[in-house]
Amino acid sequence: MRGLVAPLVKLVAFALITMMASYVLISTITNAGYGEQVSYRAEFSDVAGLVEGDEVRIAGVRVGQVKGIGLAEGATDRPLAEVELEVDADIPLPSTVEATIRYRNLVGQRYVALAEGEGAGGRTLDQGGLIPVAQTRPALDLTTLFGGFQPLLQALSPADMNRLSYEVIQVFQGEGGTVESLLAHVASLSSSLADKDAVIGDVIDNLTTVLGSVAARDQELSNLIVSLQQFVTGLAGDREVIFDSLQTIDELAVATTGLLEDARPPLAADIQGLGDLAGNLADTGDVLESFLQLAPTKIDLITRTAINGSWFNFFVCGAGGFVRLPVTDPVTGQPAGVTVPAGGLNNGERGCGG
Repeated sequence: MRGLVAPLVKLVAFALITMMASYVLISTITNAGYGEQVSYRAEFSDVAGLVEGDEVRIAGVRVGQVKGIGLAEGATDRPLAEVELEVDADIPLPSTVEATIRYRNLVGQRYVALAEGEGAGGRTLDQGGLIPVAQTRPALDLTTLFGGFQPLLQALSPADMNRLSYEVIQVFQGEGGTVESLLAHVASLSSSLADKDAVIGDVIDNLTTVLGSVAARDQELSNLIVSLQQFVTGLAGDREVIFDSLQTIDELAVATTGLLEDARPPLAADIQGLGDLAGNLADTGDVLESFLQLAPTKIDLITRTAINGSWFNFFVCGAGGFVRLPVTDPVTGQPAGVTVPAGGLNNGERGCGG
């Protein structure tokens, strides 16, 4: 039994330490406070981004958290937001306390910063008391702020832009950093831009030259724009005709495709025949050359022959022939043909040569 006491004590001690560590971790995550806390109310004109559980700080030290957010009752001019704050009971708030919503980080988390106002006179704010809207300030409008820094931020790298943005927020919220640090970053940026002044100057000079050339031809440019406008107007007026023409062109393309498909085999045969003809002409080049040389003389003779009309006049100047007679050879007794002149015709009366 005595041997089980030591392990049991160690187990109980480990369980207690684990439970305490877990409680501290959960309290830290949920922004839960320790000890007795007192509730207060504060009116704000804008609480965008503030959620329940956000921290309440005094001089940068966490002293409570936001308990609830809702609409204030009895607001006449414009709706106001009412924020319920829980602050440690051992920290009394003066009646002139000022509440400001500030950015905790660039992710967008907020917290409520409390500070003592002027003329408190030793009076404290009662439990459940109201901090009026005149003593509160909403969160900084980053859209307006960074809109003014946009030309500078465009020239920064993402890391430099995040660092500068965070420092700007801290400076304008009165936290960490100084205006001197902010101006140092702006000066560094200005120096980077100054290093590129030659390039920027060249770009401006080239742009000036281009604009000067355009300005010198403003009339031509105006005429071009007017002509383009008239051309587009004409196309818009003839859109139906153009559409019909496109349809006709499409039909023509279809018909041409069909024609080419039908004519392709004969055309291929004709091309093959032309190739054979060219080959034959190349093989008989000497004969062709001789024919072309004699062609003028022959054409001249043919022209004189056909001078009387579309017919040729021919006159028979002479005719002759031979007749083969069947004769028997007296020596051999075999038949032997004998060819004798059959006579001839000479038409001298027509003026033929002798």
